[in-house]
Amino acid sequence: MKKIIAFSLLILIFNISYAQEIKLVEYDLENGLHVILHQDNSAPVISTTLQYHVGSKDGDDGLKGFAHLFEHMLGKETKNMESGQWGKIYSARGGSGNASTSVDLTNYYVTLPSNSLELALWRYSEIMLHPIIEQETIDIQREAVKEEKRLRYNQPYVPRFYDYLKRNFFKKHPYQHPIIGYFEDLDNSSLDDFLNFKEKFYSPSNAVFVVAGDIEIEETKNLISFYFDDIPYKGEKPIKNYPKEDPITEEIRVKEYDPNIQIPALFYAFRTPSIKLRDSAVINYIAEYLSGSESSVLYKKLVDDKQMALGVQSFNIEQEDYSLFTIFILPQGDTTLDDLINEVEIEIEKIQKGLISESNYQKVQNSFENSYLSSLSSVTGRSQTLARNYHYYGDASMINKIPNIFKSITREEIKEVAIKHLDVNKRLIMEYLPESKE
Repeated sequence: MKKIIAFSLLILIFNISYAQEIKLVEYDLENGLHVILHQDNSAPVISTTLQYHVGSKDGDDGLKGFAHLFEHMLGKETKNMESGQWGKIYSARGGSGNASTSVDLTNYYVTLPSNSLELALWRYSEIMLHPIIEQETIDIQREAVKEEKRLRYNQPYVPRFYDYLKRNFFKKHPYQHPIIGYFEDLDNSSLDDFLNFKEKFYSPSNAVFVVAGDIEIEETKNLISFYFDDIPYKGEKPIKNYPKEDPITEEIRVKEYDPNIQIPALFYAFRTPSIKLRDSAVINYIAEYLSGSESSVLYKKLVDDKQMALGVQSFNIEQEDYSLFTIFILPQGDTTLDDLINEVEIEIEKIQKGLISESNYQKVQNSFENSYLSSLSSVTGRSQTLARNYHYYGDASMINKIPNIFKSITREEIKEVAIKHLDVNKRLIMEYLPESKE
C-alpha cells in the first residue's frame, strides 16, 4: 500500500503542462506493428498503450459484441499468465492500468515505474503472441460480459441514452448496435466465428504500440525488438467499407424509457461529421460555448437565471465515421420538455444568425487550451492520445497540431458550421422518461 501511495504522489508531483512540442519516434516492425516512442525523463514513470483498430462496429450481423468480448479475453489471461494476475502484478508495483472498447477502437494500457518497462513490454507481447481463444475461455468471458451488462445498465441515464441515440440516428451503419453486443449473438456464435474474427482484426498491422515516459530511445527499440519481433506477420490492415447514412431532412422525435431514473430528461441531438473533419472541432467549440461551464450561455440561462433546469450539458461524441452532438437537460419544477426545446432553439439560432461575442470566443479558446494541455500533463494521457491520433487521423503528430487547429477556428466559421449541421430539420428530440411497470 505504501508503494502505491508513493507512486501516486510521484505522478501528481511530476505532472507538467506540455506547452512545448511533444517529440516522437515512429517506425514499423517487419510484422506490420506500428511503434510510437515519446521520451520524457522528467519523472521515473512510463505508460504503454496497445491499441487495435477494431470496435463494436466491426462485428458482422449476428456476431455483435465480439470486440468487447475480445477485450475481456485478451486482457484477462494468456498462455503464460493466469486470469486475473495482471492487475495484481501492476498494482503491487504501484502502477495502474485498464482496457476499453469503443465503437471504433480497443485499448489496453498500463502506467508503471520506469524500472518496470520490460514487464509492460512482455505483457503486451503476450497478448499478441499467446492469446487463449478456446471454448472454455469464451464461455467464461461470455458470462462475465453478461454480468457487466446487467451492472452497467442498472445505472441511471448512462449507458442507455448512448444506445438510444445510436439506434435512432443510424439505420444502415453498424454504429446502431450497442458496444456490448447482444446476448443471443454471443450465445449462438461458434468457436470458428471467434477465431475468424481474431484472424481478421487482431493482426499486428491493425495495431499500434506506444511507449511514453522515462525511456531511452535506442534501448527501448532494442527491447521492443526482443519482445515483439517474433509476432508473425498476418497480412495488411482489414478493409472497412460501411454503409453511408441517408441525410436527415426532417426532425426525428422519439420517446425512450429508462427504469433507473425518476427525473425525465431532454436529449437534443444531431448526427455530426467524423472526428477526422475540421467541422467536428468547430462543433466542439459550440458545445463548450453552450454549456462548458457554469458561466456558459445555456447553463447560465436555464439553471441560474430562469431556473428551468437542474443541469445542462452539451458534448460532441466524436467517432471515426459519424459523431453525435448532444445537449442533455434535466428539467426543474413544472418546466416542460417543450419549454426547454424552445430555449435551446433560441440559443442555437443566435449562433446561426450572428457572431458569438469576442469575450465568449476568447473564453472558449482558453478553456480548450487549458483542457487539452491538462489531458497531456501525464505520460498516460500522452500515450493514449498518440495511439488515438494514429488510428483516427493516420497521424500521431496531430498531438502537436490540434492546439493550432483550435486557435485557427474563427467566429465566422462557428456560425457557418452551426448553419450547416444544426438545422432544426436535422435534429433528434428524444424524451427520456422513467419506465413504469405499465
